[in-house]
Amino acid sequence: MGAAIVPGWYGRRHIKLDSRLIMLELAFNSGRNKTLEILCIGAHCDDIEIGCGAALMRLADERPISITWVILTSTPRRVAEARKSARLILRHARRSNVQIASFRDGFLPAQWAAVKEYFETLKLLPRPGIIFTHVLDDLHQDHRVASELTWNTFRDHLILEFEIPKFDGGLTQPNFYVPVSRRIVDRKCRQLHQAYVSQRGKAWFDSETFRGLMRLRGLECNAPDGYAEAFHARKVRL
Repeated sequence: MGAAIVPGWYGRRHIKLDSRLIMLELAFNSGRNKTLEILCIGAHCDDIEIGCGAALMRLADERPISITWVILTSTPRRVAEARKSARLILRHARRSNVQIASFRDGFLPAQWAAVKEYFETLKLLPRPGIIFTHVLDDLHQDHRVASELTWNTFRDHLILEFEIPKFDGGLTQPNFYVPVSRRIVDRKCRQLHQAYVSQRGKAWFDSETFRGLMRLRGLECNAPDGYAEAFHARKVRL
């Protein structure tokens, strides 16, 4: 018998028990009508959408949310793509704030002091109820810096670490699942390709990659539609 933590956002807490899975659904105590502040931090222009785009869509469909969308590295072309993608993903959000820094892609560890100073400015934002960022032990050096400084900067927050499929591998077992509908899965894949024209030639950047990972995570948490995004939750207070 396995265990998984799944955010329900249904305004209730219960334990569903069967022969295959123990499922604990968590409800945010802020109430469905109160705006939930969310902070998303990605190292690169497509990381947030790949890592938690479907979860954000589901949240926006189910309750009012306000999202601050932070990208650490960019180029002029990718800035335009990222802003287009954020508009598509966040179209149902009550408020959105997209911040795109211009640190050098692939060199975040060498720019630690400057990136740390940038993170200090994020403390001035409205207090987030959830923070989405990279897995702490990600094999990509830029992803690790983003996660390390998120934990260093935000000491008393719910931080959910998302996973990015890539050539380096490194995917491990998550412990926090967000089931999503087939409609949201289709929308996520479609909008990634619609926004990121510059990435279409890359072997890993296709719907089969994104859909396949969500299908695997959906299997692991017994998702109703068979799809889910998964996260690493190192500290969760119930």
